Amino acid sequence: MSVRGSLQRHRFVGAVVSLSAAVALASTLAGCSGDEPPKKAYTVPTSLCGITMDPALVKAALPGGDSLTTATQKPNGGTVRCNLSVDGKEALSLAQAWWGDGDNAAGVAQGYSHTNDGVLSDDLRFVHTGRAGVGKTDSACKVSEHPEQDLYAVVETRDTGVDDPDAIEKLLVAFTKAVEGSAACK
Repeated sequence: MSVRGSLQRHRFVGAVVSLSAAVALASTLAGCSGDEPPKKAYTVPTSLCGITMDPALVKAALPGGDSLTTATQKPNGGTVRCNLSVDGKEALSLAQAWWGDGDNAAGVAQGYSHTNDGVLSDDLRFVHTGRAGVGKTDSACKVSEHPEQDLYAVVETRDTGVDDPDAIEKLLVAFTKAVEGSAACK
């Protein structure tokens, strides 16, 4: 083998070793950064659109980000929706909606995205998945404006990558109970 051929072979082997080291380092760094969920640097208020909630339960159903904003919508005479946005992108909706007396959580859930094949509670008041859920308030929740309807609490995540059945169930049950104790039921 000539000196020139030996030099070219040495450069080739050196380049392969350098490339292998770079790939290994990139894989290691990517693995480390992917192990931790994105930081949730924002603060969740205790009152969301007039309903007092445990901020930790709400935060568990939200994605990582730096800022949180809330906005109230009233799309019709019987629905109040509290939309939470993280870094300007809608992330979670907590809604109160009146449905016909005699409806149930499983039937009402059909009207909301991401509730297909949800888990139904033993008392039939709650149905949830990892992304959404519907809870029926107790029978004492009656108001004159909706005499023949029942009030339902609805939790819906948006396309944020959050899919956590345990977090959604805890938030749904707490939100439903908070709605029962609010002015919406008096």
